[in-house]
Amino acid sequence: MAGNIQQINESAVIRSLRRFRDTYFTNGAKVVKDDLAPVVETKAEPQPGFLDSSPVDVQFLIMTFLYPADICCLGATSRYWRAMVRDPLLWRYFLLRDMPHWPSIDHVSMPQLEFLDAPLINEEESLDDREEDSDIGMVSTFDYMSEYLKGCPSCRQQWLPSRPAYEVLTSFLQSLVPSSEPRYAMFGPGMEQLDVSLVTRLMNAPDVLPVSGTPQRQINGIGSGISYIFNNQHKFNILTLYSTNRAERERARVQQQSVSNKLFTLEGTDESGCPVYSPAPQVQQVCQVVDGFIYVANAELGRGGEECEVAQIRAVLSSAESSASKPLLVLSCVSRDNPEEDRITNLQKVTSRNRARCRTPCVDMAKRLELPQLANPWMVQDTVAESLSGLLDGISWLLRCSGVKLYGG
Repeated sequence: MAGNIQQINESAVIRSLRRFRDTYFTNGAKVVKDDLAPVVETKAEPQPGFLDSSPVDVQFLIMTFLYPADICCLGATSRYWRAMVRDPLLWRYFLLRDMPHWPSIDHVSMPQLEFLDAPLINEEESLDDREEDSDIGMVSTFDYMSEYLKGCPSCRQQWLPSRPAYEVLTSFLQSLVPSSEPRYAMFGPGMEQLDVSLVTRLMNAPDVLPVSGTPQRQINGIGSGISYIFNNQHKFNILTLYSTNRAERERARVQQQSVSNKLFTLEGTDESGCPVYSPAPQVQQVCQVVDGFIYVANAELGRGGEECEVAQIRAVLSSAESSASKPLLVLSCVSRDNPEEDRITNLQKVTSRNRARCRTPCVDMAKRLELPQLANPWMVQDTVAESLSGLLDGISWLLRCSGVKLYGG
């Protein structure tokens, strides 16, 4: 049934765009001259190029091999290509192809996944009934192009404000005034289950995040955390919350078993049968004083995905004062980089998109943790524990949510 719907959608798109092409690329270049009329020199109209004169289905196939940035440039060449590049079937294909490879996603850019399985056009509407002069390729029930451009990380990076010249002096003067550094609580199974410890690597990576020391503020049973310096300017503090002691964590990691989590107490189940947790008293104290949360999820295939993850995240957020305003950064973490992905060249990137990744995609992680249902601002960032790749992007987003002024490159 799904295959038939896909074929109907494709045939409708191609039929509609073929009709649209014939409107703008007609054989109107022939001029009939009257023998009695004076000969007037006129410039010959340019003939359509090879791409313009190709069949619509061939044009459509060629566009599927291009990057979205190239598609947008193509759409700026003429009204015909403007309509072609806005084709919803094309951008739905881009979403399905590229979403598993996006390194991050957040509460603003998360695509509405339920529309990916919806029909491209309303059953009551006909493509052949649209106006001849319309530059719209087809009537769609959902704007896949806007959804893609909203969620694509490279497009989101362009939204970041540039740094004004006067801000250089302002930042220097602000650095002379002592201010309280943001504090974040970090917890999650990715801190304990991976072969490479993210926390250990973080403490021994001065080239990524230099350690500035330990603050004097103490929390009973937790400690003071460790302070880091971001971009050699902004200090922030991380409090690590482990589920149990080091010996039990190491034994559970080797045997790939779960341990008794001492950070939470199981209170029972809700009406749907999902577990309900309450944080331990020292964890509740942490939740009330921190400015945000870092959840380290295990993104390695075949690991994680326990239903208690969602319940524990909600328990932590509900224990915080002004919980709806505190950001949640999810580090979708694996132990090491995939060596096969490192060897991929630029010419191989397009064809390699169809290969299976050795990690859970960010969009799937957000869906697994039910993040779209949260009132808090959230972000999922791909991270590698060994190289700490992706960590700075996540920290940058977290600091922005805490009111720290950062600017894009």
